[in-house]
This record gives sequence, structure tokens and C-alpha cells, in this order.
Amino acid sequence: MDDLGVAVVIEDDADVRNLLEGVLTQAGFEVHTAVDGRAGVEVVRSKQANVVTLDIGLPDIDGFEVLRRIRNFSNAYVVMLTGRTEEPDLLSALNAGADDYIAKPFRPRELRARVAAMMRRPRHEAGGQRPSSTLGQAPAPAAPQADPAVLQHNGLSLNHRTRTVEVLGEPLVLTRSEFDLLHVLLKGGGAVCTRADLVRAVRGEFYDRDTYISEADERAVEVHVGNLRRKLKEDQLSPRWLQTVRGVGYRLAPRRPTDA
Repeated sequence: MDDLGVAVVIEDDADVRNLLEGVLTQAGFEVHTAVDGRAGVEVVRSKQANVVTLDIGLPDIDGFEVLRRIRNFSNAYVVMLTGRTEEPDLLSALNAGADDYIAKPFRPRELRARVAAMMRRPRHEAGGQRPSSTLGQAPAPAAPQADPAVLQHNGLSLNHRTRTVEVLGEPLVLTRSEFDLLHVLLKGGGAVCTRADLVRAVRGEFYDRDTYISEADERAVEVHVGNLRRKLKEDQLSPRWLQTVRGVGYRLAPRRPTDA
């Protein structure tokens, strides 16, 4: 990794801040730092950051509020750093727009690998540019497509090449992680994907088959799946796309013959 653009470190602990600055500088970023949340927002804005590492526990405003402010003007990749891995914290971070999180203490190699995995994904959010409308209206008839990049299931269509998703002909805007999880489930064709499988889909190459998967990693996957279901407007009693396999993971719901 080299010449990757600008990284901003928002961290009040001097030792951690210096470590992050060193890791990201060695990776090829131009690095700027801030010791509190309000200053960090302004540095991200003025330097037009490509990547931000953001501590949750800052002395002025917490990392969740900093992230919300950043998302008002920037689509930078944001990694939350936290010593807390409870589900409400993960849910707040992901819903506020974080791309990833990493628990303290962390290994420099892991942080660098996480950042590299994020930056291999497109910067835009997966989804069409057309305005959204109510789901449930059938699309106009179209000629069948044989594009191998397109996966379809029960009226849902995912194009891996363009990273777009449609449901019954209407665009569905997903985060990068949500798109990657949905892609893995569709490729599985109904086979069960364990939570560990889905963690690896989100984390990228750093998480190989021998890497320990933490409970926090698995909870983050559950949050992503919950967000996917909310956006798909799934019926919990009769899911159309995503089924829970209790104690194991998730799989596609059975195909419906009346759907595309």
C-alpha cells in the first residue's frame, strides 16, 4: 500500500495516537491527528480524509456523534476503535455509518489489514442512483439476462460487477458490508453460511480459516443482517430472502416459483 491519500487519527490517548500515526504512515498515508472530537471533524473536513480512525471515548463529544457529523459531508472509510464490544455499541457504530471497528488493544498488522480490505471495496455505497420508491410493485417485463455477475432470488437481483441491488425492480441502497454479506448468501444458493463465514466476508483476506473469530465479530454480523432485513422489509414470520439457522448462521429462504 502506498500513496493511499489522507488518513486522520482522532484519539486522545497519546500512545495509541502515535501508534496509529506510525502504522498508517508506513502504509502509505499522509496522516493528520486530532485529540478530541470537534477538532477531528474539522481536520477530516479540511484535509478531505480518505480514511479515519475514530476512538469512541473522546474527552468532548463521543465517537458516535463525531461519526454522525463526519457522515454529513464525507464518505471516508471510518474505523471505530473501542475497548467496548457490547452489541448496543456495535449497533450504534454501524448504524451511524462506520465501515469497521477494532477492539483495543489491537495489533498493528490487523489494523493495516482491515484498512487494506476496506479500500479494496468501491467507495460508493452499493445501490442505484434512482430515487427510492415503495417496494412491492412488480417491475415491467424485461428480457432475461445471462450476465454471470447477476445473482437473483425471489425478486431480488444483485450485480456484483456494478455493486448494485434491486428488489422487485427498485434500487436498494446498502452499505459495503451489507452488500458483501448479501453477495455471500446469494452465492451460497441456499447453503447455510455460518456467522464465521460471514465475518470473513466482511473482514476480507486477513480473516483466513485459522483466524480466531470473536463474539464481537459475530455480533457485528448479526447487526448487519438485522439492518439488511430492515431494508428488505422482511416478514419475520415468513421471510422471503434471509432465514436464520439457530445456533449456526443464515441461509437464503426457499425459492418462490412466482418470483423472478
